[in-house]
Amino acid sequence: MLQKRKMKKNCGKIIIYILALLLCIYVLAPYAWLIISSISTKADLLKKPLNWWPSHPSLQSYADILFGTSGGTTAVVNQFKYALRNSLIVSVIVTMIALAAGVLAAYAFARFRFRMKKSLFYSVIITQMIPPVALLIPMYVIYLKLGLVDSKAGLILIHLSLALPFVIWIMKGYLTNLPMDLEDAARVDGCSQMQAFLRIILPLSAPGLASTAIFIFIISWNEFFYAVNLTSSTAAKTVPVMITEFSSKAGYDFVMASTAGVIASLPPLLLSLIFQKFIISGLTAGAVKG
Repeated sequence: MLQKRKMKKNCGKIIIYILALLLCIYVLAPYAWLIISSISTKADLLKKPLNWWPSHPSLQSYADILFGTSGGTTAVVNQFKYALRNSLIVSVIVTMIALAAGVLAAYAFARFRFRMKKSLFYSVIITQMIPPVALLIPMYVIYLKLGLVDSKAGLILIHLSLALPFVIWIMKGYLTNLPMDLEDAARVDGCSQMQAFLRIILPLSAPGLASTAIFIFIISWNEFFYAVNLTSSTAAKTVPVMITEFSSKAGYDFVMASTAGVIASLPPLLLSLIFQKFIISGLTAGAVKG
């Protein structure tokens, strides 16, 4: 009996390891091919049968896209650094505003009692269920009248509408799990409600804030649908939009597009790797209640 149990346990572990390996391959294989394509040449990518590793790997495409050189996609290559700047500005501002406003709203939902509290909370979450394509035309008309088309300010407003419900949802669950005794003790010591929030709640919420901030940054950085429809010049185009424009008379430049994809993936990837502990602890704590 003991041997059978051990065999079943070992078989279960083997199956779990195999499934985990297959899942890793499924997730990492596209990104690995993106990197391989970025160090290949057009000839390598068009060969039949396909070479899984380039015959002459080169980092020339990275030098081209970061510093600009000659070629059929020179205009787009020169514009890519401006797209990086635009994405960085929009994502950072969205993250800061969404955190500041969203945490206060989440704190109100988690701690205060007021009429229609649940209805208001669920209405905020339900807004995320509306298909973006259904909002595009009315949003474009409104933006056109307000002069926000093809502007970073317009993108920031759109991205805030995507990020704020996420912040409220995650942080409400996180703040609900924090004991109220800590705030009560601070109030007894003479702190006001806001002082207790700033001195007690915010420091304790650091893991949740960090994980939420990273996810907001990634959402804003990767947003494509509104960006491609509401921007048309280098003044506002973001990285996802610019990646679609690596084309020339000879056709789509897969090498440069792959290089741009690798560069665009680095900021979210590095943030996720650096703050992975905060992401795990923040999401597991914030997803318990809500």
